[in-house]
Amino acid sequence: MSTIKEYLSADHGHCDELFASMEDAVTKDIGSAKASYEEFAKRTERHFQMEERIMFLEFEQKTGMTQGPTAMMRHEHTQMRNLISDMGKAIDAKDKDKFFGISETLMILMQQHNMKEEQMLYIMAQQHLSAESERIIDMMRSMIVQ
Repeated sequence: MSTIKEYLSADHGHCDELFASMEDAVTKDIGSAKASYEEFAKRTERHFQMEERIMFLEFEQKTGMTQGPTAMMRHEHTQMRNLISDMGKAIDAKDKDKFFGISETLMILMQQHNMKEEQMLYIMAQQHLSAESERIIDMMRSMIVQ
């Protein structure tokens, strides 16, 4: 069994790999990069929803903290969603310069965000939710993006 931290950190890694693949696809041919973009966008949205709809809620219910780290992470998810959407628009417009300007901003935000989650929030969540880890991970594994 993995911990909440291990499970979500591994998913960060998978999203990072998809991000790199998407950038490679745009570098090679922005006209055919839409599939790589959509795979990255879908997987990243799934990650956000696993956190927001499952782990964050469980953490907030257990700790009573609703305006702390989870509120900040939700805010950053919104910022990243907007940047991801803007990257899709840049791909549709076949504008590599705009795409890479946005992707650089997103990469920096993702790195900072993931570090905060992995070095702070996931550790806090594991401390408070260790007895429920298996159930929470099973719920996240079976999640369907809405």
